[in-house]
Amino acid sequence: MKLRALAVAILPALLCGADLDSTIAERMQALKVPAVSVAVLDGGKPLWARGYGAGVNAETVFQAASLSKHVAALIALRLADEGKLSLDEDVNRKLRTWKIPENEFTKTEKVTLRRLLNHSAGLTVHGFAGYASGTPVPSLIQVLDGVRPANSQAVRVDMVPGSQWRYSGGGYEVVQQLILDVTGRSFADLARTLIFEPLGMKRSTFEQPLPAGWEGNAAIGHRPDGTMLPGRWHTYPELAAAGLWTTPSDLTRIILEIQAGGGRILKPATQKQMLTRLLGNYGLGLGIEDKAFSHGGANEGFRCSMIGYLTGGRGIVVMTNSDSGSRLATEIQRKIAADRGW
Repeated sequence: MKLRALAVAILPALLCGADLDSTIAERMQALKVPAVSVAVLDGGKPLWARGYGAGVNAETVFQAASLSKHVAALIALRLADEGKLSLDEDVNRKLRTWKIPENEFTKTEKVTLRRLLNHSAGLTVHGFAGYASGTPVPSLIQVLDGVRPANSQAVRVDMVPGSQWRYSGGGYEVVQQLILDVTGRSFADLARTLIFEPLGMKRSTFEQPLPAGWEGNAAIGHRPDGTMLPGRWHTYPELAAAGLWTTPSDLTRIILEIQAGGGRILKPATQKQMLTRLLGNYGLGLGIEDKAFSHGGANEGFRCSMIGYLTGGRGIVVMTNSDSGSRLATEIQRKIAADRGW
C-alpha cells in the first residue's frame, strides 16, 4: 500500500544479462511467488504481456490493491469535470449519508477532494486488511466509523488538512462515499461506465466479493512461505482504496490514457492536475517522479507495482499473488527498463 519510488537505473547483479523468462522463473522460486503477470508498453503501444506460473495467463485477474486508488481518482476527477464535484471545496458540503466529524484540526482548514486524492487531508487509517472468506463484511459507513464488523479504526482527521503528506487509505474511502453521495450509483457501476468501457478494460471489476463468473481465471493469494491464503483471497469493501480486480494489460490502458494527456476520460487541464506534484512527491492518485508516475499495491496475499514514463509511451505493470511479491515486481521492472535502455 505504501508508495515506493521505482529506481530503474541500478540493477541487482543477479539480474544482469539474464534471459528474462528464466530469470523470472528463478526469482519466483527463490521468493516463493507462485504466479506473476507482466505487461509492457513502448512507443505508446502494448509491447508484450505474459503470465508466469501454473494456470496463469495474461487474462488472469489479480487484486490490484492500492493500484485501485488512481482509478478512484479518475472517477472523482471525471465527476469534477462534469461539475458534480469541486477539487477545493469542503467535502462535507457534498457528503450526505456520512460526514467527516469536525474537530480542532478542521477549524480553519477543511478536507477537500484535492487533499484527499493527494493524501494530505490529515485523515487516519493507512490501509486495510480485507475480510477472510466466511467472515462478516462491513458496510462503507461501518468502515468509516470503525464499527464492527469493520476490522480497521475510524477514519478521522488528526492533523490540520493540507499541512503535510501522510498516506491514507481511509481518505480514499471518504472519496468513495463522496462519489456515492453525489451520483447515487454504485462505485463498481461508475467505474465500469466511466473508465473501463471507454478504455476497453474488459478484465477489470470493482465488484466485491469477486463474481463467481470471474473466479475461474483469478489468481489465488499466498503467504510469504508459499502457502495459500485461507479462502483464496480476502474481500475488500474498501473499493476506492483496495477493491479492484484487474490485469496488467488493462492497467496499461490507463497508463496510455494518462500519457496521451486526457480526452477520453478527463479534460486535458484536469489530466495535467493529476500529474502535478503536490505534497509528498504525489499528485492526485499517483506518485510523481521526474521521469515517471507510479504506484505500488499490497493486499493480503497480493503485491503489485505500476510505472508509466512521462515520455516515450513506456510503462510496466507487474502483479503477483504473494505477500513476498513486491521485491520480485521491482526486480522485473528494473530488468525490463535496463534491457530496453530506459
